[in-house]
Amino acid sequence: MLHYETQAQNKGLRFVLGVDEVGRGPLAGPVVAAAVCLRQSDFKNSINDSKKMSAKARETAFHEIFEKAYVGIGMIGENVIDMVNILNASHLAMEIAIKELIHRMPHEITSQATFQRQTVLLIDGNMFRSHLPYQYQTIIGGDGKSLSIACASIIAKVYRDRILGVYDKVFPQYGFAQHKGYPTEAHRLAIKEHGTSIIHRKTFQGAV
Repeated sequence: MLHYETQAQNKGLRFVLGVDEVGRGPLAGPVVAAAVCLRQSDFKNSINDSKKMSAKARETAFHEIFEKAYVGIGMIGENVIDMVNILNASHLAMEIAIKELIHRMPHEITSQATFQRQTVLLIDGNMFRSHLPYQYQTIIGGDGKSLSIACASIIAKVYRDRILGVYDKVFPQYGFAQHKGYPTEAHRLAIKEHGTSIIHRKTFQGAV
């Protein structure tokens, strides 16, 4: 899980930022991205692709990641998703997460003239667009291949699930706590019965 991080560091890239998002597929709620720069890599908890971990395991890992890494989170809501499409919204969320992460790193590091060229982004997936001045590498299935990206996937997943847990209390008729906005049969039946809520994505088939 440290192959890509080690490869980057062997090229003189001191700061490796793993980036992932969650929430492209749901009919409701935001897309959330996270960026993680590890300070330590010796985790007590198992770190993996968040989709392969239980909710309890993700929650436990979530706290340890914050203890051992710099973390940034970015979120784009359903209104913007409808305006710019989900792919662009995902990239915007990633960009926000990266900026937030760098803001949280010590100023004596980020203010160095060499910081920009010593930084690389490891992006989960096969596509990324950004105006940020950092080189990047896309990795298909990166959340199962890179420790940094796996950590980002856990942060994004836990953060978004917590948001949908709150939405479940506001809109209990939809069952957001169970399906997290994804297009399950129960979710589609709830939309058919109650119509859409203000957090449903109006441009997504099944949410209208």
